[in-house]
Amino acid sequence: MSEQHYQLNFGPQHPSAHGVLRLVLELDGEVVVRADPHIGLLHRGTEKLMEHKTYLQGLPYVDRLDYSSMMANEHGLCLAIEKLLQIEVPVRAQYLRVMFDELSRIMNHMLWVGTCALDLGAMTVFLFGARERESCFDILEATTGARMHPNYYRPGGVYRDLPDKMPQYQSSLRSAKELAQRNANRQGSVLDFIEAFAKQLPERIDDIETLLSDNRIWKQRTVGIGVVPPEQAVAMGCTGPMLRAAGIAWDLRKKQPYAVYDKLDFDVATCTGSDCYDRYLVRMEECRQSAKLILQCVNWLRANPGPVISDDRKIAPPPRVEMQADMEALIHHFKLFTEGFPVPPGEVYAAVEHPKGEFGVYMISDGGNKPYRVKLHTPDFVHLSMLAAMAPGHMLSDMVALIGTYDVVFGSVDR
Repeated sequence: MSEQHYQLNFGPQHPSAHGVLRLVLELDGEVVVRADPHIGLLHRGTEKLMEHKTYLQGLPYVDRLDYSSMMANEHGLCLAIEKLLQIEVPVRAQYLRVMFDELSRIMNHMLWVGTCALDLGAMTVFLFGARERESCFDILEATTGARMHPNYYRPGGVYRDLPDKMPQYQSSLRSAKELAQRNANRQGSVLDFIEAFAKQLPERIDDIETLLSDNRIWKQRTVGIGVVPPEQAVAMGCTGPMLRAAGIAWDLRKKQPYAVYDKLDFDVATCTGSDCYDRYLVRMEECRQSAKLILQCVNWLRANPGPVISDDRKIAPPPRVEMQADMEALIHHFKLFTEGFPVPPGEVYAAVEHPKGEFGVYMISDGGNKPYRVKLHTPDFVHLSMLAAMAPGHMLSDMVALIGTYDVVFGSVDR
């Protein structure tokens, strides 16, 4: 290190380091000369833990990787297990998965735009994003019983169908008029609530864009910052909004369709500037496209009732009603949740278009009830590894915008 340069620890205590990133910066005045990200402070050995659990018991672990878009993680793991088992997933379950994947995308991007704006000095956007996430959490809670870690997807389908009734606010602390206002869109089923949410979302995105898109300070902090040329983005393994902001329309939902994405109509959001501002624009457009996909799923689900999980009792548990009268069903249930199910020997890689990029699961089975080896490909880990190449030449304050637009969650970076 030169005598004129000095070192600075950016994090882990710095709020813009998102919890557990230790970034050692070498500075020449306020200009970054070198950046050295130190990760691993949230390492929990997730992959190794999953190798000591049955396939079914491994599902809750991926919920806790990227805890801002849980369902997309579950989808990737379920696809890998289903490929090894070579089982078919009911079509209704596939539509439910797509719908919840897109709800996860909205939740992720609302958290991202709120926290990134907060890091760069804008408070109101965070409140707007939190409002939309709260509606998504209500949907998850009504459907799965949990708000943060739903554990809803299962090998062979989903845990259960959507409930017929959306829970309503019940509080004596509010006036009758305010209570009726809050429950106005909760009078019908969960599907009705999801439809109302998706129809309202584009208007809510407009509100956020009104605050940010032409905001002088926001543009000064993001335009021309963190530019990644398309060739470099491909070479360094970028996926998701990081790649699409560079003008490359790579989206697994289009290029390698899974579930029922090939039956649905949506556009891939791209920009060409490849800077922090364009990554913001891509994510906002993705929210609009997610709302469009959710409405298509709602219409299909209304018209097509049916099973939501495989009827193979070696893979999926029997209904509770069946267990009350059938001893064989009770045995299936007991064996499934104590021993799990054996998976044929082989190896597989399955990937989904996660809100942050390509989330992949590589798995080896030795024929037992637990995976022999599990390796996870998380997009934010790849993007954070670019920081050392992208940071030099930027000002110290620009590091906040850089880390913010990578959209990192250290549950999945450190694993």
